[in-house]
Amino acid sequence: MSGSDASPAASVLTRRRFFESLAAVGGMSLVLSGMEALGFSQASATELPPTLTGGAKNTKVIILGAGLAGMTAAYEMSKAGYQVQILEARDYAGGRCQTARKGFKHTDLLGNTQVCEFDDGHYINHGAWRIPYHHRSTLHYTKSFGVLLESFVNDNDASYVYFEKGKGPLNGKPVRKGEIAADVRGYTAELVAKAASAGALDAPLSGVDRERFVAYLVNEGRLSKSDLTYKGTEGRGFSVHPGAGVNPGPGKELEPFAFKDVLDSNAWRVLSSVTGYEQQRTMLQPIGGMDQIAKAFEKRVAPMIRYSTVVQKIKQSPTGVTVSFKGPDGKLGEVTADYCVCTIPLSVLKQIDLDASAPFKAAMEGVAYAPVNKIGLQMKSRFWEDRHHIYGGHIYTDLAGIGSISLPSYGWQAQKGVLLGYYAFGGEAARISAKSPADRAAFAVAGGQKVFPEYAENFENAFSFSWHLAEHNLGGWAEWGENGRKEAYPILCEPDGRLYLAGEHLSYLGGWQAGAIESAWQQIAKIHARVQQA
Repeated sequence: MSGSDASPAASVLTRRRFFESLAAVGGMSLVLSGMEALGFSQASATELPPTLTGGAKNTKVIILGAGLAGMTAAYEMSKAGYQVQILEARDYAGGRCQTARKGFKHTDLLGNTQVCEFDDGHYINHGAWRIPYHHRSTLHYTKSFGVLLESFVNDNDASYVYFEKGKGPLNGKPVRKGEIAADVRGYTAELVAKAASAGALDAPLSGVDRERFVAYLVNEGRLSKSDLTYKGTEGRGFSVHPGAGVNPGPGKELEPFAFKDVLDSNAWRVLSSVTGYEQQRTMLQPIGGMDQIAKAFEKRVAPMIRYSTVVQKIKQSPTGVTVSFKGPDGKLGEVTADYCVCTIPLSVLKQIDLDASAPFKAAMEGVAYAPVNKIGLQMKSRFWEDRHHIYGGHIYTDLAGIGSISLPSYGWQAQKGVLLGYYAFGGEAARISAKSPADRAAFAVAGGQKVFPEYAENFENAFSFSWHLAEHNLGGWAEWGENGRKEAYPILCEPDGRLYLAGEHLSYLGGWQAGAIESAWQQIAKIHARVQQA
């Protein structure tokens, strides 16, 4: 691990190179744990809305879009005394913060009309669906508005991994994720511990550092202290569970899979899925559906919203902005304000007659939007709990178009439940979305049947949503490339005349509610500073 170059510089293993080597062997979970063992840690900053002091000076603001960015801007600016009006193309607020429950209706650009038929109390968050603990901007509003939260199980060792494109005895059958995780960590820890113990990870790690790190690896990988070998751990499960009396008594631990079989299966690839900055093992969700956040905002800004109002033209002058629109009755109208906060996705805004500078319009071309599909499947029994003892989390697969199946983190031990039958983006999402809603459901059920033998017999009804086929979105989230972030993104973060853009696309938290909220915070602070200087 110290490298093949014989020069002194190459032979010295710095902490940086050491952690890079850990990443190559065991993924970021091993790196972060190793950093903690050596005394390193990470922290995040507190986020709160800007303080808008000094008065609004009778300033009028028109906001385009009643998603979280638009409603955040309206809520904060109206509190500061600004005269605010929101134009929203849909007949309800929330943007991509949506929840499908009984009666929810959607018609996509292919002409497919669906009305959700889930039983009362059941739902699917087909847009935003989970909240990281450090998205303090989102959590600021859930607490302020009294939106009750519950745990979202984002990782579950009891869930299954199902891979068909690997090889060996684990291929093509459901395997508990915890068993794969334990074996990969154990064998990886064994390799690293033996190398460290033999002095292969010497300078500049001190002898004390090395001893502590080996001790950590023994604990992390459940290694034998005598010979630093991995022989399994009770944490990966039992073939006979412990119980009362002599029989079954202490039970019988499951034997570990062979390291080669684990590697051949490709199932280890899922183990980095919840180690990113925005993914934790346990996350949060509003009780009753993610749209509870949107409804809480809407309750406070609804009088400012003109629903079913589609923007057709945005024109600027040195003193204001005029927005032309088509109202719910089909009649044309316009509204003028001093400033405009536009939260319309760039995929849609590019199709609107926009009075903006050439560099600004060119920058709008610098980002693409991801095709994204979700489908909720109502099951007449929660067989994943009753028969497989899995409570929440994700089933990971390499099935084309499926990717993962997510089990609900609400209504534990109820009779029925709605699970996320597939969640796909990119090319697979485009392929599956071309199917009819009925065929999408059949596709999802056929995939799930490979993992759970009870799947098809329990399926009752489905609701699917393709964000790239949603008229007022044309994509799930903005996907910035390196050049776009460097050249176009900074231009769009600044105003063009009296036009300010906001939304998840103007953040580095793309696809997250926090990105939309914090983008709005930044832009309203800029408008307010400008008003104070006028």
